[in-house]
Amino acid sequence: MILLTPDLRERLLTNGQQPDVDHIPVVKFFNPLGAGVWLATELDADGDTLFGLADLGEPELGSFSLGEMAAVRLPLGLGIERDLLFEGMVPISVWADAARRAGGIREAERMLYTARRARSPDGEGAP
Repeated sequence: MILLTPDLRERLLTNGQQPDVDHIPVVKFFNPLGAGVWLATELDADGDTLFGLADLGEPELGSFSLGEMAAVRLPLGLGIERDLLFEGMVPISVWADAARRAGGIREAERMLYTARRARSPDGEGAP
């Protein structure tokens, strides 16, 4: 799977030129066989260094390498994947706070999507 489309790369690079902004995550990566979820908000000009929220057992804000994620080889010929249906919804600081309170990014995602649906006028907000 291509981890970054040209559009996603451009959005991340644009955010990377504004480092002091509380950006909404652009992309979510995950390990399909276990622990490991990353929400990226920015990409440095080097084309490799992403910034965002990483959860390898405990969520924390920081930088991570696109190249290292792309190089991961998992059983069954799998690798790190991009969540095609992901919507950032809220700034990364909100994600970080929710992930810390909920115990991880996956749990925070369920919590944030549930809250979004509850606020939707028809009760069926986008996931």
